[in-house]
Amino acid sequence: MEAVRVENPPEFKEELIRFVFRVYQGTGGAYPALEWVENKPSTDDFEGFRKVYEPFLEFRLEKEFDELYVLRDDDGKLVGTVALVYNLEGKDVWWVPEEIKNEKTGLIEFFMVDPAYRGKGHGSRLLNFAINRLTELGRDAYVITFPELEAYSYYIRKGFTKVMDYREFVVLRYG
Repeated sequence: MEAVRVENPPEFKEELIRFVFRVYQGTGGAYPALEWVENKPSTDDFEGFRKVYEPFLEFRLEKEFDELYVLRDDDGKLVGTVALVYNLEGKDVWWVPEEIKNEKTGLIEFFMVDPAYRGKGHGSRLLNFAINRLTELGRDAYVITFPELEAYSYYIRKGFTKVMDYREFVVLRYG
């Protein structure tokens, strides 16, 4: 299985919404955090999830992600995703602290693996791919996440170190 670049991410939106909802269900509603939503949809309410998540996803696909990659199983089912954000100038990335906004910064975003596929090395494969791709681009790999998520300890195990707390997030850097 190899990460494949999505050439036109907005056209891929419908499949991504369904994939992210599977992740939402599989994490008991923990991820994505939907931190801007006062009353989060239940994990069995796809239409409620779509209503709150689709505009956010559209924004990210059209205006934020510089590259989007997917991992599929042998049957073509979407197993994982990772996005890279490295052209920060002119983007509304309020969640990125000014201290790290520069031409060397590369963010690993939208990093998810379908819970049904966890524990099989797919996350490691995607994360290593993202780190290597950012290195090719001359960027330092950063992750901005929530400290209470399971992902936080995962990133630490994979070689990221905490750089700072920022708002409700924690900023991690690889290496």
